[in-house]
Amino acid sequence: MTAQTAAKPTSVPQTPPLPEARPDTLGLSPAGLQRLSDAFKREVDKGTMPGATIMVARRGKIGWFDAVGRQSPDSPAGMARDSIFRIFSMTKPIVSVGIMMLLEEGRLVLNEPVAKFIPEFADQKVGIENNGKLDLVPLERPMTIQDLLRHTSGITYDHTGNSLVQQLYRETRLRSRKITNAEHATIVASLPLICQPGAEWNYSRSTDILGRIIEVVTGKSLGAFLTERILAPLQMAETAFFTGEENAARLAEPFAVDPWNGEKIQLFNMLEKPAMESGGGGLVSTTMDYARFCQMLLNGGALDSVRIVGRKTLELMASEHLTPNVKIQGTLLAPGHGFGLGFAVRTAPGIASFSGSVGQFYWSGMAGTFFFIDPKEELFAVFMSQAPNQRDYTRTLVRNLVYAAID
Repeated sequence: MTAQTAAKPTSVPQTPPLPEARPDTLGLSPAGLQRLSDAFKREVDKGTMPGATIMVARRGKIGWFDAVGRQSPDSPAGMARDSIFRIFSMTKPIVSVGIMMLLEEGRLVLNEPVAKFIPEFADQKVGIENNGKLDLVPLERPMTIQDLLRHTSGITYDHTGNSLVQQLYRETRLRSRKITNAEHATIVASLPLICQPGAEWNYSRSTDILGRIIEVVTGKSLGAFLTERILAPLQMAETAFFTGEENAARLAEPFAVDPWNGEKIQLFNMLEKPAMESGGGGLVSTTMDYARFCQMLLNGGALDSVRIVGRKTLELMASEHLTPNVKIQGTLLAPGHGFGLGFAVRTAPGIASFSGSVGQFYWSGMAGTFFFIDPKEELFAVFMSQAPNQRDYTRTLVRNLVYAAID
């Protein structure tokens, strides 16, 4: 990959592995970690998913890295440590770190209006439903960069509900991979917001807009910036917005039909170079590549003597940024959790129905990928699969079984 083009990775993996150690030397139970793998082997045998990779690292070393099942339902090849996955929304934390790098350079501040960088947002209205019709009302305050980072912008996704605003989203080309980031931002700016900025947490296309702001501020494509400033320094050699034909035999694929609801599964072609480099969900990656990003986060912003972002900046990102009066929409944020600048954050030891530590931060991807960072336990975990409808279930399994393996 080059900084100029954010091109496809080479056919030979170049990502240096993180160091490994015996689980018991890291305060991890070998028997507990085996139960983790066994649980997913059972899910593969039940037909829940074709296969998965599971990594658990603690105190700077990998204690468990397993691949179970098949890489693709149409191939006899087993899932491999270096299989390539669509990580969808696990793109968001990478782009959010990129924005904070620009903050550290003094090129933007969090409370600046988005319209300063993308003028089309200056004319946005909020859509209020009134007897089946949409009334457009003025903004009470401008949408800010902080709103984009914490999903309080008023932007939405068309697949998270069926409001009149979301119906308008579905009438556009926003899902097309053939439009540019600039065209995408213009379309979003032309649509009404689902609420006033700062009023609600709505999972959304906000991070795609952050990707466009990176392009405006730096004069580079999002892919070129990410490669030059984050991916190459972290030696994440196989993370990009597409991969080459030479890697076709390494692509992890889902079932053609969902095993739970019988619906057809359609995910984007990882071999196709998109016009839109989606900051909200466009990257493909490997387990080890993403593990290097996670280790950097766990280290407070640096890896192998390369600092990506400052320790206090990362601390700000991994803190709660939702005030008590912000209404949480949807079910993505579990009880006992809030949201920071690019990550969900655990705020209570209990309340949630799964294990964790206060201060843990994490996110996931809609095709079935997931990671979490636990600074208290000096631990991170990365889970990769391509099983979209099973993602809530598999995330809970990962959390419970990883924490059960901590001695």
